[in-house]
Amino acid sequence: MNIQERKVGVIGCGFVGASSAFALMQSGLFSEMVLNDADRAKAEGEALDISHGLPFAKPMKIYAGDYDDLMDCSILVITAGAGQKPGETRLDLVKKNVGIFKSIIPEIAKRNYEGILLIVANPVDILTYAAVKLSGFPENRVFGSGTVLDTARLKYLLGEHLSIDNRSVHAFIIGEHGDSEIAAWSSANVSGIPLNDFCELRGHIEHDESMRRIAENVKNSAYEIIEKKKATYYGIAMSVRRICEAIIRDEKSILPVSSMQHGEYGIHDVSLSVPAIVGRGGVERVVSIELSPEEKEALQASADTLKKVIGDAL
Repeated sequence: MNIQERKVGVIGCGFVGASSAFALMQSGLFSEMVLNDADRAKAEGEALDISHGLPFAKPMKIYAGDYDDLMDCSILVITAGAGQKPGETRLDLVKKNVGIFKSIIPEIAKRNYEGILLIVANPVDILTYAAVKLSGFPENRVFGSGTVLDTARLKYLLGEHLSIDNRSVHAFIIGEHGDSEIAAWSSANVSGIPLNDFCELRGHIEHDESMRRIAENVKNSAYEIIEKKKATYYGIAMSVRRICEAIIRDEKSILPVSSMQHGEYGIHDVSLSVPAIVGRGGVERVVSIELSPEEKEALQASADTLKKVIGDAL
């Protein structure tokens, strides 16, 4: 089936799926969007609700559909899965959500889908790995939202800390989208100025303490939001929009998406986040950034954590 460049599908219409659909409607990137959910009425309701905002946006066709309706989408955003409950870690969700993926991914694979699978459901690294294995698709076309949101949180907090535009901050969170994630401080900079130098420029000298606190805040922010409002969805919806933009516009943007690793940083056969070039074909290649020996070790430990869970879950 011919892929329609400007058609997108969202599988799973919970908080994250619906918010992502809303963000994609506002983006102007697509002229058609199909919403799919195990509860058909939920997908229909979200399609109607979002469609009513179209007079304030770009022309677009938004409707609920089944798997056959999704097959000519250029991107399928997969958010389907049980949500994270207060007190639950992302990895607690594994068994439930791998089970859900075992019903979704084969439905897509047997129809010989030729577009991109963007995995957003958590735990995103495990589910990206599962999607690669269950689909048999080329790995460049199956990847996860990874630490794109965590990286945005890091940039936001550093912008606040330094009283500067967070878009001028260049720093990555890498590894698992979860408790073993790593802030790659050794390559962090503000418009080319090493982070510690810029901190001193702004009167901050307690580097180690600030770095520890900010990294902890990034890691725990999902838990804090879930505790306060039961779920996180706006930040991830904007991350989905950003990744889709890089794909559709073939931007070759460098984003820390979750993709299969084959020897980068000594890591094999696991999906986790490191910076990668993202364009029309999906993940074009992983980009190696400068890591300290401690950061490299932490990244390998993160990979080991994920591998153990994969072994238990799949």
